[in-house]
Amino acid sequence: MRKSFDEVLKYTEYAMGTIAAKTLEGAEKEKFINETRSNFDNHINPGFLEYRKSAGDDDMAMEWTANGDTFTDLNGDTYIDCLGGFGAFNCGHRHPKIVETVTNQLAKQPLSSAELIDANRSLLARILADVTPGDLQYTFFTSSGTEAVECALKMATLATGRHYYVAFKGDFHGKTHGALSLTSKAVFREPFLPLLQGTRFAPFGDLEYLKKLIDIMEFTGELPAAIVYEPIQGEGGVNIPPDDFIPGIREICDKYDIMMVADEVQAGMGRTGYLFATDYSNVAPDILCLGKSISGSVVPLSACVCTERAYKGMFPNPLLHSTTTGGNPLATSAGIAAFNVILSEDLCGKAQKSGAMFMDGLEKLHKKYPKLLTTYRGRGLLIAMEFCDGDLGYEVVYEAFNRKVLLSGSLINAKTIRIEPPLNITEEHIKKALDVLDESMAIVYKKHFA
Repeated sequence: MRKSFDEVLKYTEYAMGTIAAKTLEGAEKEKFINETRSNFDNHINPGFLEYRKSAGDDDMAMEWTANGDTFTDLNGDTYIDCLGGFGAFNCGHRHPKIVETVTNQLAKQPLSSAELIDANRSLLARILADVTPGDLQYTFFTSSGTEAVECALKMATLATGRHYYVAFKGDFHGKTHGALSLTSKAVFREPFLPLLQGTRFAPFGDLEYLKKLIDIMEFTGELPAAIVYEPIQGEGGVNIPPDDFIPGIREICDKYDIMMVADEVQAGMGRTGYLFATDYSNVAPDILCLGKSISGSVVPLSACVCTERAYKGMFPNPLLHSTTTGGNPLATSAGIAAFNVILSEDLCGKAQKSGAMFMDGLEKLHKKYPKLLTTYRGRGLLIAMEFCDGDLGYEVVYEAFNRKVLLSGSLINAKTIRIEPPLNITEEHIKKALDVLDESMAIVYKKHFA
């Protein structure tokens, strides 16, 4: 129900005061917790608090401050972050160099007019052209991963004149209308069907099936504008394709003049131990979608990076696809600083070293609790633990959270729990996280398999 402006003004002052507070104690903290719970139930989604399976016994565990590879909740408890914002915190929480860069830009101009020239956008676009593989040259900046995928679909259609797309079972490309058409799980798709009618799905990693599918699509006059893939499926459960799969996609795209679109929103920016996951295959896509951690873990940002062929359909009318605040000065300043941090601190190398430590630890846990932890896999710091049952996996997550380690599952594979911490996680915290996993699995194992 609408309230008077005076009432709303008073509430904004309460909210701003809470934001400014370093800590909350006693009745003040209790009031804030109750206020937040009420707001979620009445103004966000009443099912959201119950859905948060990772939060242990506390349905109102709230992040309050964060630093590096840890965050501290409203009660003052500090957690090791082994989730990393589902790949958003590659540079860690509040990296000082990135925060400083954003603060410097904030002191000058947070948002641009969207009419004059925005220099930061050009600086980051140049950096992307210099670090991405192949002939990727032009970038369209947006604010979220799904927007980057939407842009890629439009660029592919402009470049080829076609309106069909191929994606893979287990893929997750976002939840806006076009990107959702490429996302494979029925639970997200069915309420909104029909989506883009020209989408086909193939088994992930099955190159022979893909070849037959494209041959049929050519025969029926329905060649796709793009083949859209994740170099490693994130939400699908950290699925790694055979070595010949991504080079095979490149060969098919070259043969049929199809745009090869790599969705690295989760796997990119050093996460797998290479700057881009596609680098493992030594091939270059025509379009590269980036998001999450390209912002330096500070300001939302995403990017659709294209070859000239893929992008030139936009040359005659630069406003054919546009966004008012995507690629704003704050976000692009964060992106510039993110590349500085990733390269200067060798976060790719750290991801490889830390990933090896986790994998060695998981090998021991797999041998110790074989009926519970059935397998594990990953590259760099994109790692999956696959459990015998989804519910038992979340029991492990629950126990780990109560021991101050944050983990979470994936949206498409219910049995899979991810390890996806900041790339600068410390060796001490890796050892601690593995000890906590050992304790947590021991409890669940004894309960169900003793």
